[in-house]
Amino acid sequence: MEDGAEVKAGQPVVLLETSKATEEIESEYAGVLRHRAGTGAEYPPGTVLADIGDGAAPPEERPAPTQTALADAPLVTAPARALMEELGIGEEQVRALGVPVVRRTDVERLAVATSPATAGGERRPLSRVQRAVARAVRTSHETIPPAVSVMRADVGAALDHAARLTKLVRRPVGLPELCVLAVARLHERFPLMFSRFADDETIELHPKPHIGITMDAGEGLYVPVIRDVTRRPVKEIATQLMEFRVAAVNGEFREADLAGASFSIALHHDGDVTVAIPLILPGTACTLAIAAPRVEPVFAPDGTVVAKRIANLSLAFDHRVLNGRDVAAFLRALRESLEAPEELTGDQNT
Repeated sequence: MEDGAEVKAGQPVVLLETSKATEEIESEYAGVLRHRAGTGAEYPPGTVLADIGDGAAPPEERPAPTQTALADAPLVTAPARALMEELGIGEEQVRALGVPVVRRTDVERLAVATSPATAGGERRPLSRVQRAVARAVRTSHETIPPAVSVMRADVGAALDHAARLTKLVRRPVGLPELCVLAVARLHERFPLMFSRFADDETIELHPKPHIGITMDAGEGLYVPVIRDVTRRPVKEIATQLMEFRVAAVNGEFREADLAGASFSIALHHDGDVTVAIPLILPGTACTLAIAAPRVEPVFAPDGTVVAKRIANLSLAFDHRVLNGRDVAAFLRALRESLEAPEELTGDQNT
């Protein structure tokens, strides 16, 4: 909105674009908008972007942006400007798009439409979401020395119990929902699993189990976070995961949805994937990968062969924080929880 414009309470006044999400910020008050930051520029967290007042006072001196704002139309966001410079796309090409606000996705489409195929093959810019994934992958591999342990789990009882819960709470409940709850229930018993490496001499324990869970509906990989899971009944967990799936399809996550995980779970639904080695997200010490259950022959105690629904649980962990013995104990406790799902959910199934 223009400087000096009158706004109403609840009216959007700022379009904020981050590495993973775009949000409209609404005014909590009615009044006159006074800009304190330039448009199309990049600012650090905590910067005051505008004031809402009675219009009498002039705007304060604007903070210096980390990247220069454009003076003429159309408005080009800072991430879009950075990609323009990287790809050598000029102002006239962007102006020809005919849009009032140019975002990175607009520049990506323009780059695909205007760049000729090279001898080495077609070049395609990464999407905004995939660039965020790339940064997380690079940071993880550069800063976290990973190790992986894999344990088989009989999840037949968990799947049967999940089917009963689905009818009871009228929400889709499956192995992911039970795993989220089972992992969170182990927070007090295994606090190191919910920690991060602070420096060469200390680690930081996360006070609550905020569980990130992967969502990929073909529009990019997201890891939204369910907060303080131990206080949530199964119905709430199932409802939030259902909302996350819808947001993944529409690409409608807010930045707040994706921040603050203390432990992450990576879901693999393809039945042909038997073992997956997950990425440890920066700021955490563990990520659990759950492979799709498979029916496998298993020897019973009496020597007979029975069919069991087996899922491989793979835990990638920061070896500076955890050792193999800790991880094996955690995976064994998780497996035991999934094998006794009624004890896991208790009276939370209502």
